Amino acid sequence: MGLLSSRRHFLKTTASTGTLLGLSGVSFLSQLPAVSRTDARLDPKSVRLQPEIEPLVRLLEETPRERLLETVAARIKQGLSYRELLAGLLLAGVRNIQPRPVGFKFHAVLVVNSAHLASLASSNSDRWLPIFWALDRFKDSQARDVREGNWTMGPVNESAVPRAAKAKQAFIQAMDNWDESAADAAVAGLVRIADVHEVFEIFCRYGARDFRDIGHKAIYVANSWRTLQHIGWQHAEPVLRSLAYALLYHEGDNPAKRDAAPDRPWRRNQALAAKIRTEWRQGKPSFEASAELLATLREGSNAEACDKVVEQLNRGIAPQSIWDALFQGAGELLMRQPGLVALHGVTSTNALHFAYQTSDSDETRKLLLLQNAAFLTLFRGDPPSGKAVKIDLFEPSPLTALGAPAIEEILAEVSKDRMTAARKMLAYLKKNPHPEKLIDAARQLVFVKGRNSHDYKFSSAVLEDYYHVSPPWRDRYLAASTFNLCGSGGPDNDLVKRTRAALQA
Repeated sequence: MGLLSSRRHFLKTTASTGTLLGLSGVSFLSQLPAVSRTDARLDPKSVRLQPEIEPLVRLLEETPRERLLETVAARIKQGLSYRELLAGLLLAGVRNIQPRPVGFKFHAVLVVNSAHLASLASSNSDRWLPIFWALDRFKDSQARDVREGNWTMGPVNESAVPRAAKAKQAFIQAMDNWDESAADAAVAGLVRIADVHEVFEIFCRYGARDFRDIGHKAIYVANSWRTLQHIGWQHAEPVLRSLAYALLYHEGDNPAKRDAAPDRPWRRNQALAAKIRTEWRQGKPSFEASAELLATLREGSNAEACDKVVEQLNRGIAPQSIWDALFQGAGELLMRQPGLVALHGVTSTNALHFAYQTSDSDETRKLLLLQNAAFLTLFRGDPPSGKAVKIDLFEPSPLTALGAPAIEEILAEVSKDRMTAARKMLAYLKKNPHPEKLIDAARQLVFVKGRNSHDYKFSSAVLEDYYHVSPPWRDRYLAASTFNLCGSGGPDNDLVKRTRAALQA
């Protein structure tokens, strides 16, 4: 198959916390010696990357964690571009970190696009901070991968790569059969000849077909595609080999030959999608329909939720109103059950919505909509008993300040009482229909207070999707985000502390 290698040629990293650098104007960094692009030979058992990016990837792989960020900062001063660094970071993760399960240490790869989105939305002075944080996460995951078996992506088996005319069908057949070695060879052939959008159409369906890894498969499809759109399709082959391998992760025997619970919604929804009217994308927005679907997501089974989506589309409800309910359902789940599982209800909805927006296939869009509805009920588990918060009904709480002090009050409350913070944020949003300053302040706190990949993944998803929710619903969606945003009262992360110490040295 070529995906597993017994050794990796790199200098083993320590467990110490890395240094977050990358601010322009740090004069001492320019005094650090440059790292030669040819000072190490690539292990022949590792996949080879494009020649122009290989030296940078090896630099990231081989530089010890406690020196990497200073070294990269020095290279930036010598002309290394943001796009080159983003590409090197993604490819280093893809080559060095096993994408199974699709989470845990592999978050170092999943978070690259989230860090990129945070960078794009940042001020010039902060633009490098998320990427440098992600560099340190890569070194942490790289060391963990070594401890857990030292997986490395190997070269593709070129003798098994299908001819161009057969690559697409060979890949689809391999994925349908959950055949890892055939899929690895076929995806290499596919990416070399197929249109980039055609490849995405195929992958976004497989990313949504099963509920294993609590939505991480769909997240990896969306995030890898989005990063490739920025760094260039020439880097796609190793990324998509990693992605195909991740999407085929399963428990037990071949899922194609049994009826496993994570696969049932997809199998049912393929038949259900065919019952949706032809002109389903033409409909009327309806706040009432969104509330009706939200109630089903709150109490119903995955089959009942999908049936409700079909019924609403067939009676002329606009797809946007369906998505409004899905976003609210994800936000409400987080308010009811704060934690990692509910958090992924938000981030997987972001990924599936991105795929829905990007897909050109009518059938794929219907399936993504139905799968998202099914997934939210699976994230929920059994309906909660007794009284529980409802995102469409909770009331705002008055703020004691106005303007910038009101934002400070809300973000301070996040560290004390998240429900009170949500109520105060709702009050603020009702008076401030353009909350860019609040969003910017929340994002800045992630840079300073964020401690794990979920802080970046969640904040990038929810702050992006605020604008994807219809105005009557969006304030409540953003207010629900207080249940996982960083509060101003939390401690600064270690990388920021070390950055301040380095700047003062």
